[in-house]
Order: sequence, then C-alpha cells, then structure tokens
Amino acid sequence: MSACSGRPPTLEQVSTDSDLKIRGGTAAEIADSVRALVDRGELFPGQSLPSVRALAEQLSINRNTAVAAYRTLARSGVVVSLGRGGTRIAQRAPLAQEGFAAAGSLRDVGTGNPDPRLIPDLAPGLAAATGRPVLYGEPVIDPDLEQWARDWMAPDTPDDLHLTLTSGAVDAVERLLTQALMRDDAVALEDPCFLASIQIARLGGYRAVPVPVDEEGMTVEGLRAALEQGVRAVVCTPRAQNPTGASLTAERAAALREVLAEHPYVLVIQDDYYSFLSRAPFHSIIGPGHRRWALLRSVSKFVGPDMCLAVTATDADTAGRLALRLSPGTTWVSHLLQRITHAVMTDPEALALMERAGEHYAVRNAVFAQHLTAQGLPVTAGDGMSLWVPVPAPAREVSEQLMRRGWLVRTGDEFRLEPGAEPSRHLRLTVHDLDEEAAERLAADLAETVGASAG
Repeated sequence: MSACSGRPPTLEQVSTDSDLKIRGGTAAEIADSVRALVDRGELFPGQSLPSVRALAEQLSINRNTAVAAYRTLARSGVVVSLGRGGTRIAQRAPLAQEGFAAAGSLRDVGTGNPDPRLIPDLAPGLAAATGRPVLYGEPVIDPDLEQWARDWMAPDTPDDLHLTLTSGAVDAVERLLTQALMRDDAVALEDPCFLASIQIARLGGYRAVPVPVDEEGMTVEGLRAALEQGVRAVVCTPRAQNPTGASLTAERAAALREVLAEHPYVLVIQDDYYSFLSRAPFHSIIGPGHRRWALLRSVSKFVGPDMCLAVTATDADTAGRLALRLSPGTTWVSHLLQRITHAVMTDPEALALMERAGEHYAVRNAVFAQHLTAQGLPVTAGDGMSLWVPVPAPAREVSEQLMRRGWLVRTGDEFRLEPGAEPSRHLRLTVHDLDEEAAERLAADLAETVGASAG
C-alpha cells in the first residue's frame, strides 16, 4: 500500500511492487488467477483491475478472452463492472436489516416490528398441533393447512394455481428468483425497496433494475422501462409497500397488467405480506394469460415473526421448479409450524385480534400523520406498520439531529437500490407503539429538527 496516499494500490502497482500479476492464457485461467490474488489478500475490495485492453496487452491474449474472464468473475461475485469506471474487486459491505438497530439508550422508531400485544397466543395452537409424528416422504403440505391455504389464495389467482410452502416471504422470493434467474440476469425491484429484496438481489448476483413507486404503487412507465431493459422477473408489493405504505389502485393494477401482457414469460412475483392486516383491497397485476407468476402471503406480521411460514401460489411450471428445492423431510416447512398456523388462522378469537391489530396500526399512523401535519410537515398515512415521512432536508442530516434528541429512525437511503444517487428526503417511522405523549414529542422534535436542517 502506498504510504503517501493511504489508499489500496491498483493492480498495476501490486504487480510492479511485489512481482505479482494476473496470469493465464484462457478466460478460466485468468479468472482463477484473480481469485487467488483476492484469497491471499493481495487484491482488496474496491481495488481497480486493469482495463480489458491493458490486460490483453499484458498477457498477450485476445481482447475477447479478457472480456470473458471479467464476465466470469462478475458472475461469481468477485468483481463488479462500473462501466466507464472500470472493473473493481467487489465490496462486501454489511446490509441494513429489517427490525434490527443498535439503539442503545435511544428510542427506536425504525424497527418495522408488530406490537407483541397484538400477536395471538400460540399455546392453544401448539396443543392442537401435537399428534402423529410426520415421517420422511410424506406430503410437504399438511392436508388441513392445504385446504385452508387454497381457500385463502384462490380468489386472487388464476384457476390453475399450485401451492407451495416456504419458510417465510423472504425465503419464497429467494427460491423463486433462484429457479428463474442466473447471475447477471436483471430483476425489476421497487425503488425504494424492501431491505430483504435488496439483499437477495446482491447475494444472488442479479442486476436490480429500479422501478419507481408513487402513492399508487409501482409506476407504469417504470415497469415498461424495466421490461425494455430485459428483466426476467418482477417483484411487486400490491399493498402496504415497504417502506412507502403505497397500495395499488384498481386503475394502476389494470395498467400494469396491460404492460405485462406483452411479456407473458417474465416471472411476476406478488408479495402480499401484509394481507390479513391490510386496510386496502387486493388488486393483482397478473393477467389471465400470464404464464409465469407467483402470489405469496406470509403469516409473520400477524401470527408473529418467529412463525416462518409463507403460502405461495404459482403456475404449474414454477411450482415444479420450486418442488425440486423443497425435498420432503429435509427442506420442507415443519408440519408442527403448519399445524400451529392452521389452528391460529381458524380460531375466531385470534382472527378478531388480527382485525384489531390491523385497525390499530392504521389508526396510530393516521394520528401521527395528523400531529406532523399540525407541525407544518404534511404527511399522508399509507397502509402498513410504518409511516413514510417526506422531509425538506437530507434525511441523514435529520436522522443525526434526531439521535441527539433521543430518537433512532431509518432514512430512505437504506431502502434505495442506487445508494450513490441524490440523498433521500424521507424517513420511515414505526410509531404504532408510542403513547400520545411520546407521539406528540416525536412530532415536535422532528419539526424542530427539520427546521434547523433546512435552515
């Protein structure tokens, strides 16, 4: 490393100073050489590699061989291509996680968690779940849960639905994308986007194409542009979009269906994670002739985050691909969880509590939006557990000032697919567990902080 600059050296400097260089005459040999340098710590995350032309001259190879080597490295996640910015060793930066923050003494209003008091007691369901042991080779879905799930999903899907269970919504999205995409394939994601979807795209090596979200959900022009870029899959949240709280209107869903009608083999994933709690109607973007589709609904927001179970309804081909990754007895969803879920979701008292929970989240968000509006920060409450708050100053500056006042919030920057873009001017706040006094204090602190930052 250069003592003067304090920055990692370029590959040319490493080769000159240490007599180390990329070797090989084929694309595979060159890729293996670069990986070896990375493994030995002699190439660093963020470090530049030679241009294709420079590498071809250095190794006396055809330029296409150098291109193929870099493409192999990109597919394996070793390097990233930055266009005119060149090729660099991939960074392994930590990603933000939903529901986690090192709050310390601060009041955390960025968690996105449900209220524990509004999660049904699982004890009766646990008692009902015990019985005959489940053995290897038995059906993946418990018969009682399968019938209940079919009744739940059928009204909102095409007639030829096939059911699969996964360990939650994130697991479902990851499995669906894995069976449909290869590294470097493009996937359309909402922007701003759910944190887990960002992580899935990065870890899978997929090229995330951002589709803007407005107050009616995924935009038509954004989806059309993404399809023109060749995306092979689309992930859409039809209601209570995280983090914005937007839900698709009937008109917007119809317009999106019209756009997708020209691309029937693009996999369309609808993540209706908030289903039972949502105050908005469900509007599908899957048209009657679409060939590759999935609708998934998890139970974590209303039965509890520890209940890792999601029901996925898909077309027959997608169901067959998923089945290959869900072997009976090894990667299936525990039948104990299935039976507990069925017991809870058919219990009138539990269902009544879920209804109260959905109303509670909606009312508390609306009340807090009124507090902010009275403070001169007009906000419209969407659907979901959190509130998407526009601020007239960079959100990170506002966040830092709020920390000095005892509040820990999430900024919109964490939910963006292109973090290098213009700083976000939104905060995502989870306020449903604040009492009236705390809510008024947070609204006042936010208004004062925004005024100081804007000034």
